[in-house]
Amino acid sequence: MAEKIFAEAINEAIAEEMRRDQNVFIMGEDIRLSVYGATANLYNEFGDERVLDTPLSENGFFGAAIGASLVGMRPIVETVTSFMWVAMDQLISQAAKMRYMFGGQATLPVVYRASMMYGSGSAAHHSDRPYPMFMNMPGIKIAVPANPSDAKGLLKTAVRDDDPVIIFEDANLYGTRGEVVEEEIPFGKAQIVKEGTDCTIVGIAGSVNLSLSAAKELEKEGISAEVINPRTLVPLDKETILNSVEKTGRLIVVDPAHKVCSAASEISSIVAEEGFWFLQSPIMKVASEQVHIPYTPSLEKLVYPNIEKIITATKKVME
Repeated sequence: MAEKIFAEAINEAIAEEMRRDQNVFIMGEDIRLSVYGATANLYNEFGDERVLDTPLSENGFFGAAIGASLVGMRPIVETVTSFMWVAMDQLISQAAKMRYMFGGQATLPVVYRASMMYGSGSAAHHSDRPYPMFMNMPGIKIAVPANPSDAKGLLKTAVRDDDPVIIFEDANLYGTRGEVVEEEIPFGKAQIVKEGTDCTIVGIAGSVNLSLSAAKELEKEGISAEVINPRTLVPLDKETILNSVEKTGRLIVVDPAHKVCSAASEISSIVAEEGFWFLQSPIMKVASEQVHIPYTPSLEKLVYPNIEKIITATKKVME
């Protein structure tokens, strides 16, 4: 295994899949001349037929990608989560429903890479973490990579999948470094990042690193936390989570999205329904407060999960 930066791992996955399959191409706004980020240098290698700059019209090029996928192409669409709302008709009415409504006769191997640019003073319009909304819509697979290995392996799996996939990339992770396994990572298979015996902490996307840091601090106080990275939310590896809760008896879910109807809420509901008798204390959710994201940095940082909030929640379930 080699160490790579998160954004570099994404770029490698795209390039490798484009070399492997001539039907794979990438499209998005301002990607041809990108000198940074996950699409750097792709245009130099693949040219203007497979690296496509799009107009500022998400509803248009999201739909174009769906059409391309229906005739055998495998498009990768680069976007930002805050611009996805413009394309909701294409994502929900078309991408999510076509295979079902056509009786399985159509396949839609389209991947949407959605960058979550929160926590950096981008204010309410540009700080969305909307994966819970898409969890509610059947027909879309959802990946939430938490490290460079996830970023590369999940993207390669997504490109080869015949269903629509949205990969929600936590932009706070783009510069992070880690070892990368050079292979696909299957959907629906969680990663146990750290084993423990006293409580289970499930982190989502960038919250995995926060959860791991909190677990290391808790260890100094004699609390052994098991940290789980679900990797994908649809499909969700509930077996790994339930097995962990059976062992520890306690659950904390850490989620950068808003708390109401969140991924944390769904995971908590599954454990309450299917693992109730394992629990020794109430489930705790550490998620973003139910407010729009303020522009002011001193206020914004109060909204999201952090190490201190995770430690406080863990100590509460240990009482």
